[in-house]
Amino acid sequence: MSERQDRKKVQLRIGQRVTRHEGRIRLGQKRLNLDAGRAYSRVAEDFSRFGRKSSTKKRVPGVECAGIRTGQGMDFAILQAIHECSSSARVPVPPDQVFKDECMFSFDTPLSKGGLYLSLNTWQGFGKDYVSLDHTRTGNRLYLHEVWKKVPLPQEQQEAQEAKPERMALGGGGGFQVGAPKHKIEEERAIVVLPEMWSLALPNAALPEQVSAAVAGILAADSANLQDEVAEWEEERRVSKYAAGLEQQPAHRLIPSNPAEWRCDETGVTENLWLNLGTGHIGSGRQNWDGSGGNGAAMRHFEAKGSKYPLVVKLGTITPTGADVFSYATDENDMVTDPKLAEHLQHWGINMVGMQKTEKTMTELQIDLNMSFEFDRITEKGAQLHPISGPGYVGLKNLGNSCYMNSVLQLLWTVPAMSERYVNNAASIFATAPASTQSDFCAQMSKLGMAMVMGRTGAPPPQALSSAAATSHENGHPSPMDIQEDPATEENSVRPQRFKSLVGRGHPEFSSARQQDAEEYFQHMLEVMTRAERAAGVRLSSSDASNGASAEPTARAFQWQSEDRIQCSQSGCVSYPTATTSTLSLTIPVESATNKAELNAFKERESKRARLKEAGASAYISGGSEGASGGAASQASQAVTRDSGEDPVLPRVPFQACLDQWAAETSMEGYASAALGGQRTQATKRSRLRTLPDYLIVQLRRYYVAKDWTPKKLEVLVDVPDQLDLEHLRGHGPQPGEELQPEDASSNAAGTSGGSSTPAAPQQLQPDEGIVAQLISMGFAQNGAQRAAVATKNAGAEAAMDWVLQHMEDPDFNDPLSDPAATPAAQGPSAPAAGAASAAANPESVAMLTSFGFNDVQASAALQACSGSLDRAGDWLFSHTDDLDAAVANVLSQQQAASAPSSSADASAGSASSCKDGPGKYELVGFVSHMGSNTACGHYVAHIKKAGRWVIFNDDKVALSEHPPRDLGYMYMFKRL
Repeated sequence: MSERQDRKKVQLRIGQRVTRHEGRIRLGQKRLNLDAGRAYSRVAEDFSRFGRKSSTKKRVPGVECAGIRTGQGMDFAILQAIHECSSSARVPVPPDQVFKDECMFSFDTPLSKGGLYLSLNTWQGFGKDYVSLDHTRTGNRLYLHEVWKKVPLPQEQQEAQEAKPERMALGGGGGFQVGAPKHKIEEERAIVVLPEMWSLALPNAALPEQVSAAVAGILAADSANLQDEVAEWEEERRVSKYAAGLEQQPAHRLIPSNPAEWRCDETGVTENLWLNLGTGHIGSGRQNWDGSGGNGAAMRHFEAKGSKYPLVVKLGTITPTGADVFSYATDENDMVTDPKLAEHLQHWGINMVGMQKTEKTMTELQIDLNMSFEFDRITEKGAQLHPISGPGYVGLKNLGNSCYMNSVLQLLWTVPAMSERYVNNAASIFATAPASTQSDFCAQMSKLGMAMVMGRTGAPPPQALSSAAATSHENGHPSPMDIQEDPATEENSVRPQRFKSLVGRGHPEFSSARQQDAEEYFQHMLEVMTRAERAAGVRLSSSDASNGASAEPTARAFQWQSEDRIQCSQSGCVSYPTATTSTLSLTIPVESATNKAELNAFKERESKRARLKEAGASAYISGGSEGASGGAASQASQAVTRDSGEDPVLPRVPFQACLDQWAAETSMEGYASAALGGQRTQATKRSRLRTLPDYLIVQLRRYYVAKDWTPKKLEVLVDVPDQLDLEHLRGHGPQPGEELQPEDASSNAAGTSGGSSTPAAPQQLQPDEGIVAQLISMGFAQNGAQRAAVATKNAGAEAAMDWVLQHMEDPDFNDPLSDPAATPAAQGPSAPAAGAASAAANPESVAMLTSFGFNDVQASAALQACSGSLDRAGDWLFSHTDDLDAAVANVLSQQQAASAPSSSADASAGSASSCKDGPGKYELVGFVSHMGSNTACGHYVAHIKKAGRWVIFNDDKVALSEHPPRDLGYMYMFKRL
């Protein structure tokens, strides 16, 4: 360098200003020795080394080494590192899943503190607390770092939105602006290199092409959560019968590839545009139910052309894999598929291969409309509910008919065993999670638990109470008036979309967006959790846990043994069959109502009002009350005017009456007595609890099937107590002096008939032909009808129909009855052995699994372990690949033990030992209520007792409860005292 250059400031190519002084290069307060004659390129190298040596412990002016930003002096080193590992970057293409909404191990989002880091290799997102863990697990170095910030809109813009409306229009010009945003999102992006946490701001033209393409692909892709939502709402679309021979007019126009040039040919609007594949006309779609959408120009064009060209495609939804196609034909009038869509689009100059989605699909719009719908009815109507937030009080957002799941999860996460396993061990669970973290139940369960129990929602923490307020109340609990709502705490909830998709995967109902039965989901949840825990093994064990404790499924806290005492009326012999279950299901005896007089008076008033209306009295009374005092007209007036104001009077039934009916002795018709060689006779049955669990779930059967076979809800109040003592209902098995039934009818028959001494196969209960015929007449298949009759021991058409409604979605519902040796006389929902044996013998299921490389024995064992479900059996096999032989051997040994002969007493004792047992005194700690005519519609909410207070969990709304509606509950959870 010349002396002049030596005195002059030098600007490096990478943009860092450097000064030359006394043979040294100065950067802020740091110095790098540099000989006077060193070349320009060596200066860059020195800065590269300086950047590498600078640790996160020291701050350099212009450089924030915590990983969010760096000064430009680091750019050279960062670019060099990015080039070195650029080959690991992958470009997502449909239908790849990109998990860019939230962290895999937490609910952190780009809006969270620290933002979100997206791996350029796996397309998985991680919060700032977990990105280093992912680097350690996978070795990935390149991440797209997204940091979003909410910035308030200018005051004048907010005031314009809140201006007084000029017309009755929602969202339109001069109308009511409902939910208008008061902020905008500012987005910052950078490429981060781990483990150094070097950061290079985007956009940057010096990035390798592969890295730039990966970033662009991630930003353009639909998130995995959105794809899951769409899959849940997506209905199977049939192929349009007009597609194969679709008539297309000559191509008089070519549709431009630039979406900015698309306009409705009739009205000029630029949104919700549909291209008629027959005529090339672009028209606006029809209006949605909420007033959004289009103006119907596309439909009017179809009608104007004589309804000759029915197929239209939504512009903006076209991708290389398909598009939204609708048929206006009267015999279809629905979303359809067009196998020749690429050919039909090419006719108008549209190349599907080069198209990208720029508009929401119809399914996505349906999701948006459903999500925006708010239930106006609150369970505690009229009460002043005070919001509460923080650890243990985190809500779950409704994903569209997911309130049944939200309510059940709130109940489950009050059980300490859940936190001990999934929250206390979260670090170990996350560290040992497989690469496909989104499909790992344990990791997703821990993620949910960290949010609900620890308050890790990805949002700023709730506003803390002052120390005086926090300690000035009884038991240390703050007063509801001390709990303040803060804009920073508005996100006191999380969206469990990933969890819902995982748990519902493969299930015909829980994988959909339809409303479901909360009690059925509870049972399904326990089954999925138990299967995952057995596969996880030591992953769920804390470092100081014993080997025995680590193997116990969490579901054991809810499981108990039922015991039925069945006595043959003719022989006097008894049997004690047992079954494992997790729910005490009680019918409600309305005839035991304690307010019959009040109820009858209300019914009489209702009848009188109905008669007055029929006679036209309401029209007379509406004219005025003058001259109607003291007489019949006055009474009629009072009756009619109360018609819309009087609350209905419902039957009030004591909870004890429900228990007494469950435990009462009942008669059984058509009982196959083994002591009589299988002869059918009468018997009596009495139910008891053989064991008592830590947590008892009680279901009140408010829903029933009416005479016209439609599902109905029983409108009744049940007084559920705070405490419950069930010791008087404990079963004790065979008693001294009782004669037990033989093991099967064949042994008795063989000994009395003089036949061969070789024992015959057990006799299977045969379905009653009359019951089967009635079910078939209602539209059910013969196999399903026979299964229902056998499962209910031919108790009658009504009992069989109840069983059908509960099991019609079972994978083996329409399978033929299995061999007598494999099918017990009766199977309930808690006894999957028959379904497993049947599915294991199903050659199609076995063949499907063996096509993946498993042998027949492994496939059969998997089907038995999963109650015959093919999807679950596949998951079971792949989750046991490391110890498959041992897992198969365990299933087979359990099968042999189950089929081994034993006395009734031994069998009862053995099955009962698999469940926990303890004192039968309980305390009510939570319940789930349902509003609606049946479990397939309506809304669920949960009430839970925490820290001595009742709290209502209404999806994402969490508040202190003033009047918990315990008499209207559907599922109740009791905790052992």
